Amino acid sequence: MRVGNEDFQSIWIDGADPHVIKVIDQRMLPFSFRIKELRSVDDVYEAIDNMTVRGAPLIGAAAAFGIYLATLEMTAATNVRDHLQNAARYLISCRPTAVNLSWAVNYSIGKLSEDMSPGSLQEQALKNAVEICETEKEYCRQIGVNGLKVIEDLREKKKGETLNILTHCNAGWLATIDYGTVTAPVYLAHDKGIPVHVWVDETRPRNQGARLTAWELSQYGVPHTLITDNSGGHLMQKKMVDVVFTGSDRTTATGDVANKIGTYLKALAAKDNEIPFYSLFPSTTFDFSIRNGAEEIKIEERDPEEVIFVTGSDGVEIRQVRICPEETKALNHAFDITPARLISGLITERGICRAEENEIKKMFQNKFK
Repeated sequence: MRVGNEDFQSIWIDGADPHVIKVIDQRMLPFSFRIKELRSVDDVYEAIDNMTVRGAPLIGAAAAFGIYLATLEMTAATNVRDHLQNAARYLISCRPTAVNLSWAVNYSIGKLSEDMSPGSLQEQALKNAVEICETEKEYCRQIGVNGLKVIEDLREKKKGETLNILTHCNAGWLATIDYGTVTAPVYLAHDKGIPVHVWVDETRPRNQGARLTAWELSQYGVPHTLITDNSGGHLMQKKMVDVVFTGSDRTTATGDVANKIGTYLKALAAKDNEIPFYSLFPSTTFDFSIRNGAEEIKIEERDPEEVIFVTGSDGVEIRQVRICPEETKALNHAFDITPARLISGLITERGICRAEENEIKKMFQNKFK
């Protein structure tokens, strides 16, 4: 994707130094565009933990690069098996909800053998990470192609009028290496000259919608309007929303979706107003071992200070401002579960299906035992 006059993806290996992984520091956007260098497993862990990088596919890719960096940290005295398993457990422990993290780590480890020479281990680990990145990019491109069909069908019903899409959080190229999930069909529609407009939820407490999605859409020239998180229901009642597109951090075998906190409320409002609600994600976000999202998916609880303070810019510096009394406590669940019954369809690289176990099985037969 484009940033100014340059093409970027959200993670890449330094062409001049293969010991360095580069990422866009999402904490600084939209106020400052900064590239951060990751040189160790600890650097990767910290980047995922503090949300320098975030978004299910991206943190999976970052963790795969973390395994690669772990191979660079070995010496002749290193117990290869223990070292790699410790790095894997450490990275997986960083954030519990998004399944892409553990999937990417386990995939990478599974491709390595302790019998390999140090050079072969490094080469294979790097190959694994690059493969994951390229696969996720292609999956997102295909999600865009499949999601475009939904946009075209809805636009036909509106007789060519501008299609209004509501989003929550950021499921754009920043979160997915390139293209995005939610944004991929939007970008394709925009490229085709289809008039689209995006209602961008601010997405408290970290404001990924306001800071990241709005920035992405601005860079691409897609018409959009920022709204408070609580405006969506009102806009739906007023027939100002045609479809809701959200991402997913973990999707069960039965179609329940874990996504950024507040997604469930959007789904409820969409259902009440008979507005289609779609979840867009790559197949790597499925967790086919889970059937009941509300009971089985661990919801990450983050630092309460993310709720107590907001981050912004006064035009000179980026700073935090407290928004409540000093004695006030806060609770900060990062995700919620949207049950399958509220979801109109799941859009993946393989196509579109209903959020029902039998439909998912038909599309992903090889994933079910």
